[in-house]
Amino acid sequence: MPLLNFDLLANELPAAWKSAIVGSVGTARIKVLRMDGTAYEAETHDYDEGLLVMSGQLMLEVAGDVIEVGAGQMYLALAGTPHAVREGSHGTLVIVDV
Repeated sequence: MPLLNFDLLANELPAAWKSAIVGSVGTARIKVLRMDGTAYEAETHDYDEGLLVMSGQLMLEVAGDVIEVGAGQMYLALAGTPHAVREGSHGTLVIVDV
């Protein structure tokens, strides 16, 4: 497997909040995106989604609670769980869709 520099890959993306698939492990897809401080509307998936912050901070809103996810931390959004990104989220996010 190639060596991946997630910060570099995120900075090369043409737009914030538009992920790119960078690989897979089994059936899991690995994606990277750049967070630019703006909010992102709530979404729900029919699969589990790991949200791993590589740099910066992710501010999630889940069931009315605000969850701060810092660099080196991952939030696991279980299938069917609505989650929104609050304003102020910035840096590099790796998403693992299971």
